[in-house]
Amino acid sequence: MAENFGATSTTDEVLAGVNLHGKRILVTGVSAGLGVETARSLAARGASVIGAARDLQKARHATAAATREAAAAGGSIELISLDLASLASVRACADKLLAQGKQFDIVIANAGVMATPFGKTADGFETQFGTNHLGHFVLVNRVASLIPSGGRVVMLASSGHRFANVDLDDPGFVRGPYDPFVAYGRSKTANILFAVGFDQRHRARGVRATAVHPGGIRTELGRHMDEGRMTALLETINTQLAAEGKGPFQYKTIAQGAATSVWAGAVASAEEVGARYCENCHVSQIVADDVVITPISEGVRGYALDGENARALWSKSEEMVGESF
Repeated sequence: MAENFGATSTTDEVLAGVNLHGKRILVTGVSAGLGVETARSLAARGASVIGAARDLQKARHATAAATREAAAAGGSIELISLDLASLASVRACADKLLAQGKQFDIVIANAGVMATPFGKTADGFETQFGTNHLGHFVLVNRVASLIPSGGRVVMLASSGHRFANVDLDDPGFVRGPYDPFVAYGRSKTANILFAVGFDQRHRARGVRATAVHPGGIRTELGRHMDEGRMTALLETINTQLAAEGKGPFQYKTIAQGAATSVWAGAVASAEEVGARYCENCHVSQIVADDVVITPISEGVRGYALDGENARALWSKSEEMVGESF
């Protein structure tokens, strides 16, 4: 069934016929966009979804209709406070979940920021690396004991990982000039490498991790993007597509964008997606660093799946957060 899915598949299409009653799923970033749709589609199949969000009032409003749909299907959506830009908040969230002692069959690390102006998290980390990677690094590792054999972790990454490999010598841009897209690229590469590292540590007990790229979607994620740069990027993409005899770039819908997350978490086989990078509801192939590919082409850079790179990032991340896993 899975091989029939692709770029235009929606969450409902991917999950058609899937019964998630009795499954408990943690999804971060459920106050807008992909997070809300991910939570909705899973809960509508009977799952008990715990949705984490920084702004609970916004999340309650955003998930109101999805909560009603879930209840009618025997599922549920509950909310918990989580600010990934504050390790105190991350640890408090994890501690609350650990105190409840209930397992998570799937953890989907969906929340994130993109192309932000230079800034720092509450703990002094560069905003994008601190929020997208380090916040999830601590959260997922702290709740790892709640994930049973057969469980799965899904990290939301991006084709933006191709902007940059991680820089473990200068993760905070102390010595080099800040570029919002380079910073985004580093954080998304880190998301993929974390999936690889987590998979290395937990596959022996039957827990697998994977990373996914949702595709190009209009969501709140792009609120920091410079309009001029975005326009120029789209013009470049459309010029390349025209040269290939193809039509102009089309954004995915939110339901299409969230499809790969639920496919990788609840539909694909664990062996297929474990320690891999997925997009358009299938596993993507490695593209060599010296091969030029368009921003919307499929493919993952080898450095993002490299085991040694993943181990080095893990060690650096433990050093930065002051906690070993």
